[in-house]
Amino acid sequence: MSHYRVAALHKLLRNAIGISCTGISSSTRTPAVNGLYCRRLLQPLSYSPSRYYCANHVPNINPVALQMIDYALGLARSQKTDESYGEALLVLEQGLSSQSQGGPDATIENTKGVILLAISSLLSERGNIDEAMQALLMIQDLSSSYVGVRVAAMEALVGLNLEIGLDDTSSVLADKCLKLLEHESLETGDERGYKVFSARSKAIKGLVEIVHGNMESAKGFFEGCLDEGCIGNASLSYGEFLHAKRDFNAAKELYQKAIAESSEKKDFNYPYDLGACNMSPEEVLLAATCALGQLESHLGNFGDAELILTRALKKAEEYFGTHHPKVGAVLTCIALLYRQKAIAERSSSLLIQEGLYRKAIDMLKAPPLETDDAKANVEHVRENVDKRDVVALARGGYGEVLCVQQNRNDEGERMQKWAEAWWRNRRLSLAEALDISKSSSKVLVLDTRICRAL
Repeated sequence: MSHYRVAALHKLLRNAIGISCTGISSSTRTPAVNGLYCRRLLQPLSYSPSRYYCANHVPNINPVALQMIDYALGLARSQKTDESYGEALLVLEQGLSSQSQGGPDATIENTKGVILLAISSLLSERGNIDEAMQALLMIQDLSSSYVGVRVAAMEALVGLNLEIGLDDTSSVLADKCLKLLEHESLETGDERGYKVFSARSKAIKGLVEIVHGNMESAKGFFEGCLDEGCIGNASLSYGEFLHAKRDFNAAKELYQKAIAESSEKKDFNYPYDLGACNMSPEEVLLAATCALGQLESHLGNFGDAELILTRALKKAEEYFGTHHPKVGAVLTCIALLYRQKAIAERSSSLLIQEGLYRKAIDMLKAPPLETDDAKANVEHVRENVDKRDVVALARGGYGEVLCVQQNRNDEGERMQKWAEAWWRNRRLSLAEALDISKSSSKVLVLDTRICRAL
């Protein structure tokens, strides 16, 4: 398809739903710069007194819209090109514009909601984070829609803000997500639905607290999460909390639970697994698999860890394409596995580690390393680059590999200095993150959903 045709498709989408597919300035990521965006993001939610629950399917939704969503997602992800994503977005825009613009109606609002979830997912997969957020924000106004749609949208908003480093904004949004359930009732009898959405709301707040380094506060949100409501993202986030606390056996059970649940093929008509962007079931499956591989490495089960992380790498490549930044995140985990294995077995895998780190850094689109003044370079670009936790890990690990080689020691030290200046984790220093020995009281968990070190 020609570039002219793609541009036309994008223009149609902009006109229909008010989303820019050509990119929004990076200033939209800073609420202080874009006050309108900040107010829209953080304004109080509207509520409707009546809610709808259904034990098996999202209720009152246009079945034709579900077919359009399945077609659009399949089209975009099978080809993974700008043209296929442009065509998919046009299909979803047509489905959205075909809905009535009248007053609040459950069928109309549920249909709009699931279409917007799909649109946001496609936009985020192509790196259009700001545009994906604006699609999710439109769901905020669908006050008569199914609660699962609104929880999924808010959960995804929190996840995207965590991914781009807006931690304070993510905390405010997580509080709003918790409040969604305060206005719901069980009058229609779906007690499990309430438990699932409540657990997901609490778990996303718990994840935010982990990122902020508040482990005790996070514990309060995860407590009581081991009932039937702890599925998907809730199960994974709770597992990461236990993993970081070195409760490896309990974490492993939750990871395996999340993998088993996410491996079952679900669609946008299945209520409890509704998700979008980096909180979608596909991302849960990838992140849980990668986390389980890291856990096996921390237990010293290097053979199992290698098999599981290789499986995660394959999933990342199949889902995102072979050159996506999240593939780089998985490669970083594999490089760290080889590092720990070499230390434990008193062996050497320097060439393997170096190759993995180099490839990961390239896929993560890390900023150039200014060898004469690395720290100044970091200060200049750090606010405009995503996934800096993973970039710092990869550069820090790569620097260690170079420092072992006498003729490359200076280069390695400069790289390590750059990585330390870039590192911002509140719970672990970079040295602690790289020290994954059994004697260490802390352990790193890399969450591929948000590309953050927990």
